[in-house]
Amino acid sequence: MLRLGKLESKVENIYNGTVGNLTNGISTTTPSATNPEKVNVADLLNGAQEKCELPPLDGFPHCEGKVKWMKEMWRSDSCYSNYGVDGSTCSFFIYLSEVENWCPRLPWRTKTLGEDIDRRRQAEVRTNFDELYRVMSQREEFRWMMLRIKRMAEPWVSAIRSLAEKQNLVKRQKKKILVHLGLLTKESGFKIAENAFSGGPLGELVQWSDLITTLYLLGHDVRISASIAELKEIMRKVMGNKSSCPTQGDKVVELIYIDIVGLTQFKKTLGPSWVHYQCMLRVLDSFGTEPEFNHAHYAQSKGHKTPWGKWNLNPQQFNTMFPHTPDNSFLGFVVEQHLNASDISHIDDIKRQNQSLVYGKVDNFWKDKKKYLDVIHSYMEVHGTVHGTSTVHLPGYVENHGILSGRDLQFLLRETKLFVGLSFPYEGPAPLEAIANGCAFLNPKFNPPKSSKNTDFFKGKPTLRELTSQHPYAEVYIGEPHVWTVDIENPAEVERAIRSILSQKIEPYLPSSSRVRGCCRESTPSSRTRTSVMVR
Repeated sequence: MLRLGKLESKVENIYNGTVGNLTNGISTTTPSATNPEKVNVADLLNGAQEKCELPPLDGFPHCEGKVKWMKEMWRSDSCYSNYGVDGSTCSFFIYLSEVENWCPRLPWRTKTLGEDIDRRRQAEVRTNFDELYRVMSQREEFRWMMLRIKRMAEPWVSAIRSLAEKQNLVKRQKKKILVHLGLLTKESGFKIAENAFSGGPLGELVQWSDLITTLYLLGHDVRISASIAELKEIMRKVMGNKSSCPTQGDKVVELIYIDIVGLTQFKKTLGPSWVHYQCMLRVLDSFGTEPEFNHAHYAQSKGHKTPWGKWNLNPQQFNTMFPHTPDNSFLGFVVEQHLNASDISHIDDIKRQNQSLVYGKVDNFWKDKKKYLDVIHSYMEVHGTVHGTSTVHLPGYVENHGILSGRDLQFLLRETKLFVGLSFPYEGPAPLEAIANGCAFLNPKFNPPKSSKNTDFFKGKPTLRELTSQHPYAEVYIGEPHVWTVDIENPAEVERAIRSILSQKIEPYLPSSSRVRGCCRESTPSSRTRTSVMVR
């Protein structure tokens, strides 16, 4: 929760040149949509124009150009005069700072925090999940996420209460937040929800469930969409807006969390009015989007052919699972470590067995890995959690448990000494769960590093980043004795790592950024930005 607030503040500074208040999660926002503010012409006539000395434009690279455009084009659409634009530079600047957010607010126009909050409902911290469960239980696509939220309900509530005691969470704006999971729509063709209980990828669902939980507990109005029909229903009020200005009246949404697939759906659904919502976008993007892929003209000039880039957003609006680059924002996820109260009371009594657990729920991941696994088997038992009846690539000595529930997996990890990487999947949350339960992680090294230049999986992704191992974050930011990065084609190197692991007691380890309290504190967002960011 902490991290989300910090991200919002950073992007707030980039777009607005203001310093966000992390203590209470409030930042300057646009005028209330229920009472649209116009430029006060009477004030201008009474001398306010004299106060129109422009503040520094740092963090607003497009402001000057927009003011020049307004001087020439403000009569091109009557919507500008409806917002109070009258041809004066001051009215241009006020419109561009208070309606469209291209420019910083004039100091004499800035509302006090109290005035802003009084005009809106305030967000109140929640400690009860009933309403969230009611909404999520109506859709089969949300079942896996809801089960995860239920398993972790106790630490979530404890974290939000702790945060409320330590930080001032009153007088926060209660925002209308749209969460659109494009990856769960039928149109995406991914079938992630359908395969969630049969070995399918879960990393994105982990991050989405944690984000939804955080926003809900912080007291915001959260609407979750997992179909284009739902998206159209939520946004139907503004879908026909062809005006050059944002729609007046009560805002449909104030902040939008979405993925790349959802972005395409959102843009197509809204048509021309999509431009008025770019500032509200916060894009969950596991592997990140580098600036040269994000800037459409530059990407075109460099010959980058990617279906995932060219959005022309601020790079910090892209939120990653791990801190790949300062260009994007690090959202992260919560490592599932704690069980319910009765489980926690005796989980520490579980004795470690001389066994390993292989990271790979799909049989094909095990292909051509027998020699590597033979080395491990010479020192300890080898266990797996592979789905289905097809296990042709599993060596005969592997004890396969099949797909386990989250609770059962936690217990299995607690009695395991070594979590074994197979080189794929890349950068998932599972190794951190294993490390948090006291396992060492055997992390396959990549030489040469894998990237879009030599690996099909990364081709088309909007990044040139090179992975030096299956899990670069664990390799660089955690390291030994919890993470052992080895060349799995070198039996001697693998043996040395195993002997070192078995010669010591390895305690559970959990990075602060992956704890529930850390997520809560960083998830207090704001929305006043011009092309993308998170809620406060």
